[in-house]
Amino acid sequence: MTGHIYRDVILEQHVRLFQGAMGTEFLFMDDNARPHRADIVDECLQSEDITRIDWPAYSPDLNPIEHAWDILDQRITARQPPPTYLLELRRALLDKWCNIPQDQIYNLILSTPRRCKACIASPGRHTPY
Repeated sequence: MTGHIYRDVILEQHVRLFQGAMGTEFLFMDDNARPHRADIVDECLQSEDITRIDWPAYSPDLNPIEHAWDILDQRITARQPPPTYLLELRRALLDKWCNIPQDQIYNLILSTPRRCKACIASPGRHTPY
């Protein structure tokens, strides 16, 4: 992914709409991936008046979605037989994603304060999560 694609697909098609729905309390969370930090992305966020949450450079584990991706990865990896072509992989991903129990997602979200405290205690480096 490039900064241009990130801006055009993610920011303009999704984030901007969420901001409109959420109103003035909207804060945007991404991570320090290179496309997320491109000048074109910063310019877009500024022009849309979108506030980005500061993100520690070594702490992608603060974001609950990273743990949801891990759950999805484990479920796809455990699938027997594994997907052998793209359409089969897409179907498997959608099926596994839709069947992640909501209480598991809820628990990931509830763990955010605990993960933030662990990050602060470890000066922004690796945490045990």
